[in-house]
Amino acid sequence: MLGICRIPPCTILNSTRSGNSRLCCRAENQEVPSNEVSIKKKQKVVVVGSGWAGLGAAHHLCKQGFSVTVLQGCYEFGSKKISLATDDIGIQGFYHPFRNIFNLIDELNIKPFTSWMTSAQYSRNGLEVKFPVYQELPVWPTPFGTIMYTQFARLPLVDRLTLLPLMAAIIDFDNTDNAWRKYDQLTARELFKQYGCSERFYQDVISPLLQVGLFAPAEQCSAAATLAIIYYFILAHQKDFDSVWCRGTVKEMIFEPWMNSMKELGCKFLEGRKVTEFNLDEETGCISQVACGKESLEADAVILAVGISTMQDIIQNSATLCSKNEFLKVLNLDTIDLLTVKLWLDKKVNMPNASNACSGFNDASGWTFFNLNVIHDKHKDDPVTVLQADFYHANELMPLKDEDIVKKVMACLSNCIKDFENVSVVDKDIGRFPKLLTHFFPGAYNCMMRGSTSFPNLFMAGDWIINRHGSWSQEKSLVTGLEAANRVVDYLEDGMFAKILPVEEDEPQVQALRSLNRNLSDIRAQIPWSNYFLD
Repeated sequence: MLGICRIPPCTILNSTRSGNSRLCCRAENQEVPSNEVSIKKKQKVVVVGSGWAGLGAAHHLCKQGFSVTVLQGCYEFGSKKISLATDDIGIQGFYHPFRNIFNLIDELNIKPFTSWMTSAQYSRNGLEVKFPVYQELPVWPTPFGTIMYTQFARLPLVDRLTLLPLMAAIIDFDNTDNAWRKYDQLTARELFKQYGCSERFYQDVISPLLQVGLFAPAEQCSAAATLAIIYYFILAHQKDFDSVWCRGTVKEMIFEPWMNSMKELGCKFLEGRKVTEFNLDEETGCISQVACGKESLEADAVILAVGISTMQDIIQNSATLCSKNEFLKVLNLDTIDLLTVKLWLDKKVNMPNASNACSGFNDASGWTFFNLNVIHDKHKDDPVTVLQADFYHANELMPLKDEDIVKKVMACLSNCIKDFENVSVVDKDIGRFPKLLTHFFPGAYNCMMRGSTSFPNLFMAGDWIINRHGSWSQEKSLVTGLEAANRVVDYLEDGMFAKILPVEEDEPQVQALRSLNRNLSDIRAQIPWSNYFLD
């Protein structure tokens, strides 16, 4: 147990990223004594959404003695009715910087992950890049370890060196609000063109990576989001791109034991609930009830931890939320279609790497494929090949018949590994998920929400919510969930704040260069007419 002291929910945990103070909702992780809870009425918190963000918030609030209800909305996708948060949709890796997720796994005392694994990237021309396990290699200062140890199959050294000028933008982009607004106006392609990236490096390596990391073509991706993910996953530290994978579905291996632990603390999970309105207390301006059709749930605080498309649906049906401009702006945001294909093949195919990223069958989509015989425990002894391919920005695939999709997938696989030409598909499972993934398009930042809202007791969480932690993907979702929980604790003045681990500090040379860059920017700002010309 750590010290029993309350601190403000946005106290600085420590200084990260080039010496800038990152505001993280932080406090000590404490459970309320059971005898103290029993003599007072439990305050009610409704959490909408049961993904990493929603479960992260609910988990901490349960431990603090709140009465927590989690709403799990079920949505129709073709013939499937699923809970978006708890059914595996696509396969996602867990990367070295995911400190809060790994800390949660330790707390739950479960072992869901593989060991650190190598991966590869393919283009239409075949193998392009092999990614080793970087932490097993001698450490070089960023970005030299990444450049030296990444194994490029065809790309000449002169093309690889054109990545170095981009470090100037990396240094300038310090994850502050000003940095996001500056670079969010550009596309990723404009960014790489501006900093002299070679055409071959861009087409064969950078563009496919962005299509997988940001789910859309580089021409449709924000330069700010591009710099953020490149730094967080690849360039901040040599070991950051190392990843492990779940040895089964995330639902089975992580979410189910996690939810069971919350149920033991009294957390309620209500399935099939779709939020239709929020009832407002006119005197306080707070949300008093969450309506799900004819059913209403009383709430002292509410956390919305859903994706953009679900949030837009809630806003359009809620007169209460439509009264606030911050919610209306969300209607300007965009989402991306995902298609997943699980295949059983009639014989074993030798795949050098279990995890693979690929450029699309056209210029508009990226995709990944995974060897489930290696990753998932239940397929390790299967006599046939079991694999999964996930297609992002899959607009052109969504309307096709299953048989036509399988043909396209097998053609794509054969382009990467020739052995796929000599196998037959014996079974398939295809999932179509429209408007599922966040689209970080240029200009999106101005329409995204922050963790607090104009309703004093309504808070937000999710991978599209603006915060200053610096993380991405599942880690960011969990972090924003913990931040939302801390805001509830602060608002209701009850319980202890969750401890949120910050991202690892910048390397010394990056800190020094960012400090110099800020000083130069301050000097430029004092020059007359410095703001006259378009930046």
